[in-house]
Amino acid sequence: MRVLGIETSCDETGVAVYDTSRGLLAHALYSQIRLHAEYGGVVPELASRDHVRKLLPMVQKVVAEAGGPETLDGVVYTAGPGLVGALLVGACLGRSLAFAWGVPALGVHHMEGHLLAPMLEDPRPEFPFVALLVSGGHSLLVDVEGVGRYRTLGESIDDAAGEAFDKVAKLLKLPYPGGPHLAKLAEHGQAGKYDLPRPMTDRPGLDMSFSGLKTAVRVLIDRLPDMDEQTRADVARAFEDAVVDTLSIKCERALKQTGRKRLVVAGGVGANRRLRERLKQMTAKLGGEVFYPRPEFCTDNGAMIAFAGATRLAAGSTAETPVTARWPLDSLTAP
Repeated sequence: MRVLGIETSCDETGVAVYDTSRGLLAHALYSQIRLHAEYGGVVPELASRDHVRKLLPMVQKVVAEAGGPETLDGVVYTAGPGLVGALLVGACLGRSLAFAWGVPALGVHHMEGHLLAPMLEDPRPEFPFVALLVSGGHSLLVDVEGVGRYRTLGESIDDAAGEAFDKVAKLLKLPYPGGPHLAKLAEHGQAGKYDLPRPMTDRPGLDMSFSGLKTAVRVLIDRLPDMDEQTRADVARAFEDAVVDTLSIKCERALKQTGRKRLVVAGGVGANRRLRERLKQMTAKLGGEVFYPRPEFCTDNGAMIAFAGATRLAAGSTAETPVTARWPLDSLTAP
């Protein structure tokens, strides 16, 4: 099957065409970072309006590069979770194009797209595996037996890891979006200069918490007499190390608990270099492997939606899904 995928769940407009035989044929991604930077975060109404402006020209360009609309067998779009207004832009255009072209339309779960994104790479992970999904809106561990066969093992009970990165970056007066800037600053920090907690690692279980860690950073900053550039770098390093340690400990527990040997990591935080190095070491120690999408597919993108949607359409999925802001991943069923 050859499928057009549309992603508009938040502040990235993503479009791609995926062919189940030939792979990814064309894709494009537009980020609204500059639009939202002056507000220090995503403004939902502005995000929706910008999707309206950018989406159709991007679809026209990508579809033309992939061979034209007459070659398509379906249209898939992100149906949730996400910002409802932004989701509606992609859903309305996706359904309209599918109707006009006489092909099926299918709503895709945003986090399923992230979870399956490493399968766009070579080598691709084989089922079953444990998935760590870490982004600005989600932090969860999932046991994956196959497409649609998901069991949540643990999740953040408050802030997601990416959200904590962005909030701590604000405390350090870094530009928006803060996560990548904090990681860059942390490269110049001295390891072990400051000691921060590794939340919920001193008790059993796979749930996570990052709100208290953010508060610990605020207390640390308030206690420091001078926040020069080196001090800011040391604080950033201490925070990044705390998050990386916490995620690594939880992933190791999940692999041991399930007996899996493969770990899949996806979502924006999955692009963090220090996290990748730590998880590679941890899985190697256990005799396992870790898989990632390429960095450009760690953040929201159309390729992951096209792949997930094509996989479901090829397996016979036809059920229409309404746009929804909240949608538990383990409520999905196999196609």
